[in-house]
Amino acid sequence: MPDRRTDLPTYADLHADASAVLSRWTPTSPAAAAARDRTLELLAAGPVAMSRDHRVGHVTASALVLDATGARVLLCLHGKFRKWVQLGGHCEPGDRTLATAALREATEESGIAGLVVDPEPIDVDIHPVACQGGSLHYDVRFAVLAPPGATERVSEESEALGWFPPDRLPEPLADGTVQLVAPALAALARRG
Repeated sequence: MPDRRTDLPTYADLHADASAVLSRWTPTSPAAAAARDRTLELLAAGPVAMSRDHRVGHVTASALVLDATGARVLLCLHGKFRKWVQLGGHCEPGDRTLATAALREATEESGIAGLVVDPEPIDVDIHPVACQGGSLHYDVRFAVLAPPGATERVSEESEALGWFPPDRLPEPLADGTVQLVAPALAALARRG
C-alpha cells in the first residue's frame, strides 16, 4: 500500500471542491450549519484535511442511497461497529469532488452500477472514530439515486445490505443516519 502522505498534492482538487461546495451550501439544519462551519475551519489546514493521515480529523463523504421512487433507502450493517448506517467512507487521492467520492463509496459498498449522485450535500456531521488511534470524521453527506430494478451486493465492509422504508429504519441505527432521510427525499423531489 502506498504511503498516503506522499499523495497529498493529489488532494488539492478535492480540497478546493470541498471548500467551494461547503462555502456556498445552504445547510439543512442548525446542527448541519455548525458542522459545516467547523469543517470549513478544518479545511483551512489545506489538502491534508482530506487525508485519513490527518489525525486531528479529516473530511469523509457518504451517501444515503434511495431507490428510483424514494420508497426505500439502502443501508448497510457496518462490519466494525455493528449498526445500520448510510454508505460512505474516506476520500481517496484520485477523488476530484466530494460528490464523486460519495458516489464511488456508494458504488463500491452497494455493488450497484448506474447510481446517480445529487451534487448538493444533504448534511454535514462530525463524529469520533477509531481511525489513526482516534480521530474525527467531518462527514459530508449526499443523496444518491439507484436505477430502477437495482440489485445490491454485500461488500467486504458490511455484514449485510438492506432496503428499508424511510419511516421504518432498522435498529440498531447509527447516530445521524435518520436525519438524512428528509433532505434526501427533498433532493429526489427537486430532480423531478
